[in-house]
Amino acid sequence: MSQNGTSAYKFTKEQLAEIEVLKTKYPEVQAVTLPVLWMAQDTFGHVDPEVQRLVAQTLDLPESHVHGVAEFYTQYFKTPKGKHVLDVCTCLSCHLCGGMDILGYLENKLGIKAGETTPDGQFTLQEAECLGACGYAPMMQITNDVYVNHLTPEKVDRVLDQLASGQTPDFESIPMPLVSTTSNNKAAGGSDE
Repeated sequence: MSQNGTSAYKFTKEQLAEIEVLKTKYPEVQAVTLPVLWMAQDTFGHVDPEVQRLVAQTLDLPESHVHGVAEFYTQYFKTPKGKHVLDVCTCLSCHLCGGMDILGYLENKLGIKAGETTPDGQFTLQEAECLGACGYAPMMQITNDVYVNHLTPEKVDRVLDQLASGQTPDFESIPMPLVSTTSNNKAAGGSDE
């Protein structure tokens, strides 16, 4: 808050109009909290307590409700982050496939530790518990969006170069293996019928 008690954060007229439209799509205004927090994060880069206060005032909701929602979801950044947030998965599957090695490689390459932001504000490096892509380990997610799978130091270098030049890495479509119900039935001792 500024010295005169006003917030440094404000929604634009267009955003306020969009919020009014969102309110018409839900039976209760509390349900609009999630999309308005996303809007705020996209606009301000985070949803720190002052931004949460703005969202609460805009929706005429208790600050405690907005704070509870923001704290529950790890995708909402409660503090300012770098332009690109690199969430490296280090859960068991990714750890066993080299997730900690990739995290260490990124720490050395960027000159920061997990939880820190590069001095130029370009990259924040974070350790993520599970991103639900165990079959593609090691992997990372970039700023709550693109997943980059089967990471190697060379692939990490390419991704960092792309991000530094303003490009977003391409979405990687990885087909899931098809499992026949007939073969599952046979494995369980059943027949083909």
